[in-house]
Amino acid sequence: MPVRPILSFPDPRLRLPATPVTRFDADLRALAEDLLETMRAAPGIGITAPHVGVLSRLVVLELTPGEARTYVNPELDQVSRETIRHTEGSVSMPGVTDELERHARIRVRYQDLGGMEQSEDADGLLAICHQHEIDQLDGTFWIDRLSRLKRDRLIARYNKLRRG
Repeated sequence: MPVRPILSFPDPRLRLPATPVTRFDADLRALAEDLLETMRAAPGIGITAPHVGVLSRLVVLELTPGEARTYVNPELDQVSRETIRHTEGSVSMPGVTDELERHARIRVRYQDLGGMEQSEDADGLLAICHQHEIDQLDGTFWIDRLSRLKRDRLIARYNKLRRG
């Protein structure tokens, strides 16, 4: 279970859409374990296979230590009209965060590591994390949801942190 290198913004691979997983085998389980260890080392609470340069629709979340969850081919199935604001960031852009607006409640459809269809209703932080990571799988980096002014300021802060 090695910790894999995380792509750093502005790596163009962070904006490529991931392809659906079709093989539910030992390689997929090993990638999920690597993602978990990589996320913990970052540290973070969510990570996708594209964060480590693998363009597969695989997400690992761990909002509570020791309670990791893996989602294969996740998709938003239902979303509420109600929204909430929350501070977000990325393991690919450490040290900077900003507030985004997301749906307050969602239902996500996904497959487990064995390929079985599942669904999950989520609200609060879990709903935010699902939306954030599914965006990443779709090739939408989280800062793309900020206004141009906020995005430019955040990138300038990030570049300053990297130089400093």
